Amino acid sequence: MVSKPSDMAPVPTAVKILIAGGFGVGKTTMVGSVSEIRPLQTEEVLTSASVGVDDMSGIEGKTTTTVAMDFGRITFEDNVVLYLFGTPGQNRFWFLWDELVLGALGAVVLADTRRLEDSFQSIDYFERRGTPFVVAVNCFQDAERYGDDEVREALDLDPDVPLLLCDARDRESSKLVLITLVQHVIATVRIRQSAVALVR
Repeated sequence: MVSKPSDMAPVPTAVKILIAGGFGVGKTTMVGSVSEIRPLQTEEVLTSASVGVDDMSGIEGKTTTTVAMDFGRITFEDNVVLYLFGTPGQNRFWFLWDELVLGALGAVVLADTRRLEDSFQSIDYFERRGTPFVVAVNCFQDAERYGDDEVREALDLDPDVPLLLCDARDRESSKLVLITLVQHVIATVRIRQSAVALVR
């Protein structure tokens, strides 16, 4: 017996999200902590070739780096599936960003208060492309704590860009970041649609 359309399970809505930020900020960790599947990772061991090329200040214990992307997936109860793409952090891999951002509805920019300047390029990239994004400050144990206003001012964030604290190792914390991003994307789309309607 052929099922009627009303009897069929709804097709999940697929959403592509980027997890971006500077070198060593926790992108691979976030994708791994929240993904419901074993994440695809392109981690390689740092070698002497990176000496003088990659700035290791504040992350001296880091031994691996993403050379292409991380990939994970998480499904929410309202039948929305997020496909997560972690971007490489070093400048020499930035040529991959233009490919990874295609079709992305939004992005998370992870920030580290020990190296806030490493977030500037990511923020500028998404602002120039008009891609909705949130900034999530990954709370490393040895990192100094700053207030939201201080971080927002240091990063020169627009008032409408959500800023929140997170622990990229923690699944629930990472999920909250993604939920905040999805809510921000929806709000941004509605604002843009209203603006278009007013022009017409």
